[in-house]
Amino acid sequence: MIVRGAPQEFECRVGAWEALGEHLERRDVKHILVIHGGVSWEKVRRFFPELPDVDAIFEAYGGECSFEERDRMAELARDVDAIIGVGGGKIADLAKAVAVCLALPVVILPTLAATCAAWTPLSVMYDARGEMLQYDIFARSNALVLLDPAVILDSPIELMVAGIGDTLAKWYEADVIISQLAERSVAIDISLYTAKLCRDILLESSAAALEAMREGELSAAFVKVVETNIMIGGMVGGFGDDYGRTSGAHSIHDALTVMEATHHLLHGDKVAYGVFVQLMIEGRADEIMRLVPFYRELGLPKCLYDMGLESLSDMELKQVAERATAVDETIHLMPGVITAATVLKAIKELEVLMTGVRSI
Repeated sequence: MIVRGAPQEFECRVGAWEALGEHLERRDVKHILVIHGGVSWEKVRRFFPELPDVDAIFEAYGGECSFEERDRMAELARDVDAIIGVGGGKIADLAKAVAVCLALPVVILPTLAATCAAWTPLSVMYDARGEMLQYDIFARSNALVLLDPAVILDSPIELMVAGIGDTLAKWYEADVIISQLAERSVAIDISLYTAKLCRDILLESSAAALEAMREGELSAAFVKVVETNIMIGGMVGGFGDDYGRTSGAHSIHDALTVMEATHHLLHGDKVAYGVFVQLMIEGRADEIMRLVPFYRELGLPKCLYDMGLESLSDMELKQVAERATAVDETIHLMPGVITAATVLKAIKELEVLMTGVRSI
């Protein structure tokens, strides 16, 4: 295993983006490509600083972190010194992929706390339709992450909720793998500790953080949850490598992306649902019931019905189960032999448990 614990530099404070020019000057960066979104950019561009001593190309991404989009951006960045990603997880992943392709430093200015993408040196790659293809791990850390809680406070609350769902999964996915080890290295201990920290902070502080977000208040609970989603969540896989990155819940997420009906759903919502499917596979319905009040309070999906997917046919559910258990899926890091039939059974039993519906 390889430890990829953190970006080279990380700063979290109100007004952190204002220091971008100073950071670029210290790195002797004079030409940049800024990759950003559409609607999100219009909302956050007021936070983006003037850079009078830097030549900047601003380019909106096409909506997916795909190989085609990576190559398009790389063509635009042939003469720049650094790549700047301003946005959520897919923009961060795209910026990292472009930077690695051109052997350039990457700076991430997150506009959401929906994933740990700003922290981690990897990119999840999708095709143009939104189906997840693979994730690529890089040999260089992100050069700089500037996290301004005021920017996140102005982001859609449903994306914060999805980030909580995605980060809560860190504990359940890491624990099911690490608990199988007879001995643990120090790095694995750090990974397990940070995974548990994710769970404990989120269960304790998420409701207060979301209430502060609704009130437009930069509370301690809000900042703590933002840093948990981005920083602590990133440390789990950063120190644990394959032992701390993904297992069952993300395999369920990946499988759901084969269904076009799921493409409008948020990453973290699908992962949160995947946690419950994983727990059903583990035979831990008691843990599901312990989490149900938390899911209900935040509005995280507990079953297909909650995601508007109750009409998926048996054939479609079988396709999801087969994709979840593809040879290269991390669900196989869980103990025992997990087949498509195992996953299909868990999906159906979860629906019964959560809705009382006995056929879907």
